[in-house]
Amino acid sequence: MNDTTSLRYNDEPVLLAFAFRPFFLLTALYAASLVAAWFAFLFGGLPLPLGLNPIQWHAHELLFGMVPAAIAGFLLTAMCNWTGAPPLKGSGLLALVLLWAAGRAAMWLSGWLPLWLVATIDLAFLPAMAAYVARVLLCHGNYRNLVLVALLVLLAGADLSMHLGFSGFWPPRGRLGEILALDLIAAIMVVVGGRITPAFTANWLGMQGQDPALVRRSEVLDRAAFWSTIAMVPVDLAMSFPVPASLIALIAAFVNGWRLLAWRGWKASAEPLIWILHVALGWIVVALLLKAMTPWLALSPSVWMHAMGAGAAGTLILGVMTRVAMGHTGRPMRLPRMAIWIYVAIITAGLVRVIAAFVPQLAYPGLSVSTVAWVVAFLLFVLIYWPILSRPRADGRPG
Repeated sequence: MNDTTSLRYNDEPVLLAFAFRPFFLLTALYAASLVAAWFAFLFGGLPLPLGLNPIQWHAHELLFGMVPAAIAGFLLTAMCNWTGAPPLKGSGLLALVLLWAAGRAAMWLSGWLPLWLVATIDLAFLPAMAAYVARVLLCHGNYRNLVLVALLVLLAGADLSMHLGFSGFWPPRGRLGEILALDLIAAIMVVVGGRITPAFTANWLGMQGQDPALVRRSEVLDRAAFWSTIAMVPVDLAMSFPVPASLIALIAAFVNGWRLLAWRGWKASAEPLIWILHVALGWIVVALLLKAMTPWLALSPSVWMHAMGAGAAGTLILGVMTRVAMGHTGRPMRLPRMAIWIYVAIITAGLVRVIAAFVPQLAYPGLSVSTVAWVVAFLLFVLIYWPILSRPRADGRPG
């Protein structure tokens, strides 16, 4: 098979055969280019045609540009397993990819375009994805996962609040849009992590001849973890009750930590594709604890926000993408050669970024190190996984 035909399957581009293929590559490419450009703009004077507050633009594109692409790659793939529905592929998938790309282009050119047009283009992606996912789930009677559709709709609402702030129609109220987005992304990670992490850990233990029952799963803990996390949204929306917000974050940290310990992640410490998921969910607990301590220790909100974003979201996104890309392309479920450095780099990026937020004197060196580590992590994903994601399944099956 030559290089040209290997990029097509049944006269269709392989990259459009399943949603995880284009969206995972776009997630990684955008994560690397966005943070690199932001650092060059901030410290190197790189001219960017921005009509928005640069700090809010940077946060917006990570929360509503990078993260939704990763969600799309995972959710549109996973729901085929949940429902038995055929995957979104070909022209339909291309349309969704182009809709996401149009939003990114509009945000990058916000200094040259009317803000109402920027908002209209950017706001189209999440509702379109939510509508498609809802239709598939409802048609197949999979009501359990409609909670993810509701979270996508709420995330679109958080995006709208940021755009209203950009345009002056809605008072910015500090970092409300970013905070609500991080609350909702945390809830999505709690749901998704709660589905895949204990299952993958138990399966791996079974294959190693150990007792899968060591992984203790509880629906009560799952519900408590979700509801305590999502409860932060209405309190943060009010933004005038720091003590209740702190207490809810503390409860959410306790419940999520208890659930994570019950999954016995250390039992799978020999398998990077497993322990990276536990590390990512551990970041959620750390971020929630930092959020709980923020009003009492007079911490900058940037501390917990970067723990949740650069730490939890960055690590879980790469943990899921590196695993799903292997399993859904018919390859052995093990980390490719050199890919362990993806994990080393993203963990470094999260740790250093949070330390830099803690200690203002370390802001520039901390930002420099975390930026390099972040860019290395996502570019390594592109370099290692491009041959995997752009070629047909190794087992010859469609997808």
